[in-house]
Amino acid sequence: MHNEAPTASVQTQSATRGTSPKARLPLVVYVLALGTFLMLTTEFVIAGILPDIASDLRISLAQAGSLIIVFAVGMVIGAPLLALLTMRLSKKLTLLIALVVFIAGHVVVALSSDLTILTVARFVTALATGAFWAVSAVVASNMVGSSLKSSAVGVVAAGGSLATVLGVPIGAFLAQHVGWRGTFWALGIAAAIAVVFIVRLVPADEAHSQGSALSGLADLRSSRLWLILAACLTTTGGVLAAYSFIAPILTDHAGVSAGLVPLVLAGFGICSFLGTLLGGRLGDKHAHAVTIATPALTTLVLLAMALLTGSTWTTVVLVVLLGAFGLSANSVLIHLAVDYAGRAATLGSGLAVAAFNAGTAIGTTIAGATLASPLGLAGPATVGTVIVALTLIPTIALGILGRSSRPAAEPAPVAA
Repeated sequence: MHNEAPTASVQTQSATRGTSPKARLPLVVYVLALGTFLMLTTEFVIAGILPDIASDLRISLAQAGSLIIVFAVGMVIGAPLLALLTMRLSKKLTLLIALVVFIAGHVVVALSSDLTILTVARFVTALATGAFWAVSAVVASNMVGSSLKSSAVGVVAAGGSLATVLGVPIGAFLAQHVGWRGTFWALGIAAAIAVVFIVRLVPADEAHSQGSALSGLADLRSSRLWLILAACLTTTGGVLAAYSFIAPILTDHAGVSAGLVPLVLAGFGICSFLGTLLGGRLGDKHAHAVTIATPALTTLVLLAMALLTGSTWTTVVLVVLLGAFGLSANSVLIHLAVDYAGRAATLGSGLAVAAFNAGTAIGTTIAGATLASPLGLAGPATVGTVIVALTLIPTIALGILGRSSRPAAEPAPVAA
C-alpha cells in the first residue's frame, strides 16, 4: 500500500499522543464525536417528532416520513461523492464546510413551511453529514499513533450511537416544549459551537494537488477494501432489518407493554454505545477477530429472535444483546476501510458510510416485505439472520489474508 505522509503537525501529534499504550486520545477526537452525535441525531430525530411536523404543515404522516427517506438517500450519495469532490481540499476545511452547510440546512428547515423546501434542505444536509462522517474518521485516525487508531475511530462512531440514546429523546423533549422547529434550532446552534472547536483544535493540513488526489484513486482497486465494504453493507443491513421493526415485534409478537418499549430501546441504545467503544478498543490489537466474532454472535442473537419472539423476557434480553453486538464492529470496519483505501483514505471512509446506509435501506425493505408473508413478525429477524451471516464471508477471507501480511491494526499514516 502506498500512503502519503501526513502533514508535520499531524505527524508530530500522532507520535506524541498515540505511540504509548497508556496514551490518551486527544480532545479533538471527542469534538469529532460531538459532530457525529449531531449528525445522527438529526437523521433519526424526525421519527420522534413526525406527528408534530405533519400536524404543523398539514400533511400526511407518509409525506412527513419522506423527510427520513430523503436523508438516508442523501447519506448514501453524499459520503462518497463529497469525499471525491473535496479530495483537493484540506480535511479541516472540509469539516468546516460540512458543518456550515449542516447549520444552514437546519436554519432553512426551522424557518420553512413548504414541504419541497424542507425536502431539499434535508437532502443537502444529508450530503454534508456524509462528508463529515467520512472526513472525521480519517482525521481521528491521523491524530493518534498506530496503537490507538481503532479506538479513536471507535469514539467518533460512538458519538453516533449516543444519538439514539440521548439525541433523539432530547430532540423529542424540546419539540414538546418549544415546538419541533426548536429542535432544529438547537441542532444548528450546537453545530455552530462545534465549528469553534474544530477551528481551534483540528490542526491545519495541506490541500492536495489535482495529481496527488487523482493518483490516490488507484488505491481503490484494493480487493481488501471491497471486502470490507461488503461487510459494512451486510452487517448493518442485517441488524437494521430487525431493529427497524422492533416496536411491533416487542408489542404484537412478544407481548411487551407499549409503555416499556422505550425502556427496551434505551437498553439497546446504551449497549450499542458501550459495544461500539469496546469494539474500537479491541480492534486496536485484534481487528480481524472483532470483525469475525461480532457478526457470528449477532447471527446467533437474530436467529434466537426469529425462533423465540413469542417469549416476552427472552425477546427483551435478545434485543439488548443485539445492541451490544450488532453494530460494535462498525468502527473497526471504518478503520480498516481507511487503511485499505491508502491514499484515497477519505473516499474509502465515505464508501464505508455509504455502504452502511445502503445496507440499512436494503435490509429494511426486504424485512418489510416479509411482514405480509407467512413469516409475519418473525420475518425481520429471519432476514437479519441471513444477511448478517453473509458478513462472515468477507471478514473470514480478510482474516486469512491478514495472516500473510502486515496487521491492519498497525497501518501506516494516511493522508488523502
